[in-house]
Amino acid sequence: MAPADPAAGMVRVEVVWASGPHAVQRIALTVPEGTTAAQAVAASGLLDGDPTLAQASMGVWGRACEPGTVLRERDRVELYRGLQVDPKEARRLRQGRNPRVKKPGEQKGRG
Repeated sequence: MAPADPAAGMVRVEVVWASGPHAVQRIALTVPEGTTAAQAVAASGLLDGDPTLAQASMGVWGRACEPGTVLRERDRVELYRGLQVDPKEARRLRQGRNPRVKKPGEQKGRG
C-alpha cells in the first residue's frame, strides 16, 4: 500500500496586495481545503504589517467576494485599496489639460 500523500486535502492559493503603484506583494500559500479568503489573508502575514488590511475589500481573480468565500485550487485572493482620486479627474490630470477648455489653435469639428 502506498503512503498517504502529505499534500492531500491541501490547495495552493496566492494572496496579492498592492500598497501603491509598482509595489505588489504576492504570497503563495498551501492551505487546507475549506480555507476562506479571510483565513488565507491572515495566514499570508500581511495583517502583521498593516492590521487595517483586515477591513479592505477583497476579491478572487478580480471578482468581489465575501471574507467567508471558500477558496479552490490556484485561486488568487486580491486585497483592494480605496480610490485615492476620482478616475475621471485622474484622466484629466494625465491629459494635462481641462477637456472643456480648448488649446489655442484647436478647432471644433473635423480634426
